[in-house]
Amino acid sequence: MNYGILTVTFLSVNLDFFFMLLFLLKKYRFIDVLAGYLIGILLLLVISYCSGRILTSFLPEWILGVLGILPIYLALHDDTDDDIAKKSHSPILNVLLTYLAVCAGCNLAIFLPVLVGVSYMHFGLTLLFIGVLTILAVITVDLITNISAVTSIMRLHGASLMKICYIGIGCYVFWDSGLIAHLSVLF
Repeated sequence: MNYGILTVTFLSVNLDFFFMLLFLLKKYRFIDVLAGYLIGILLLLVISYCSGRILTSFLPEWILGVLGILPIYLALHDDTDDDIAKKSHSPILNVLLTYLAVCAGCNLAIFLPVLVGVSYMHFGLTLLFIGVLTILAVITVDLITNISAVTSIMRLHGASLMKICYIGIGCYVFWDSGLIAHLSVLF
């Protein structure tokens, strides 16, 4: 597993949610935000991985490289994530539902092709790695919640940076799956 790609994937998929974290951290306790976010990301990773395992049992990995289209499509498709989770009584549940409402589609579309063909052992390491990144992200966002320059830059350039990352991830999936090598032999 390429941890550089996992890091870029995590950052690009969650970039828009980092803005939400700014608000959630002002509204709820740090530990509640962290727990809800961590549960959400790990849940979506497990769903992506299981979906990929099912697909790889029917199709060769190089064909699944076509899934690299998903992150590229998301980069080129203007989508507004204005769905906010409904209010509940638990701050952890509020954060979890907010995360799922904002990021479920992107996470599934982006992580599924990245995790296709990964062994169980590497997936366990991936969960641990992404869990650590999630904790670091919440700590970092918590530290910068009062820096106006950071939130201004993210507001101005965040969408463009996210799209560039999505396209790069899609191209990586084409390459890593063997799709490009398989197609180059045909032509």
